[in-house]
Amino acid sequence: MPATPDLPVGAPCWNDLGTPDLDTTVAFYTDLFGWGHLDYGEEYGHYGAFTLDDVPIAGVGPNAADDAVSAWNVYLKVADVKDAVERSAQAGATVLVPPMEVPAFGANAFVTDPSGAVVGLWEARGHNGFGRLAEVGAPAWHELLTRDYAAAVDFYRDVLGWTINVQGDTDEFRYSVFQPEGGDQHAGIMDASGWLDEKVGAHWSVYFLIDDADETCNRAVELGGGISMAPEDSPYGRMAVLTDPLGAQFKVITAANPPA
Repeated sequence: MPATPDLPVGAPCWNDLGTPDLDTTVAFYTDLFGWGHLDYGEEYGHYGAFTLDDVPIAGVGPNAADDAVSAWNVYLKVADVKDAVERSAQAGATVLVPPMEVPAFGANAFVTDPSGAVVGLWEARGHNGFGRLAEVGAPAWHELLTRDYAAAVDFYRDVLGWTINVQGDTDEFRYSVFQPEGGDQHAGIMDASGWLDEKVGAHWSVYFLIDDADETCNRAVELGGGISMAPEDSPYGRMAVLTDPLGAQFKVITAANPPA
């Protein structure tokens, strides 16, 4: 992928993490992935960015509410956030955070899609999103796990303009990706109705590309994190599911065919 990704409308363009303990969170991820950290200061509530080679690749900041859980958010690129929110509501989504200006950066909003997953919407005005993609240490893939696969596919196709490419349509593997004609794949929707824990709702997740899944898992535990799914091989690379010291879950994956 290019150093500065040229992403279509509807594609994931940014991830950020809200945390009740900013210092612990920053220490964990900067050690685990070798990231840097920028703090944008009091004007932005000490929201900041994790960086890879001095390029922002994800956001991090204190939770806005004392009782908020620590979790990674996924934002999709939109041309007009107000219009996207209106169309989302008309399509059955619930508006959690109405359009909000972020001075010098853009505007965002949060909705709960009709399948129950929270997703951010981002209209860029200065900040286009992550500056690295599918490189070691950068986001590699974004995926929605849901029990209402049909509702999710309809929503992202009709509201976010996704071109749907069906990868599998059986009870064992039902999966679609957003792939503009002739273009790259940008995100996936998985039917998780057969195996998702009943205590876990529909949700978006982010995968970060790494060199060694086993080594990354071991280091995460040393740093106070946890392993929700031990490393296992897949056609897409060796992957694992981790949690940081505050409980935020994220995924890691190696390249399917790493360079020799």
